[in-house]
Amino acid sequence: QVHLVESGGGSVQAGGSLRLSCAASGYTYSSKCMAWFRQAPGKEREGVAGIAQDGSTRYADSVKGRFTISEDNDKNTLYLQMNSLKPEDTAMYYCAADLGSPRSYRWIGCGFGYWGQGTQVTVSS
Repeated sequence: QVHLVESGGGSVQAGGSLRLSCAASGYTYSSKCMAWFRQAPGKEREGVAGIAQDGSTRYADSVKGRFTISEDNDKNTLYLQMNSLKPEDTAMYYCAADLGSPRSYRWIGCGFGYWGQGTQVTVSS
């Protein structure tokens, strides 16, 4: 059974940093077509950072230069380093994987059908 478990969220002041982790299990891990999404109350889900099928990294314009996605294949873990956090970064952050699910959310050329439970990030001004 596929499991994606996020951790590392919390409350920080503007300008601070957090590193999110996503531990993957239950399938043969690959960093390709893995991504971080976020959803704030009353707003639509948005892709934040992802690793595309060709291995390239993609970022939402709002986080470019501040967030970095990375992974550790040995640990089957995806990371999101978030620096210079802003209040508008406040949201629930989700890890997602494209494992060929028929119902999926399309972004960066991947179809994300498996999701973690999310980790809350709150940035105060």
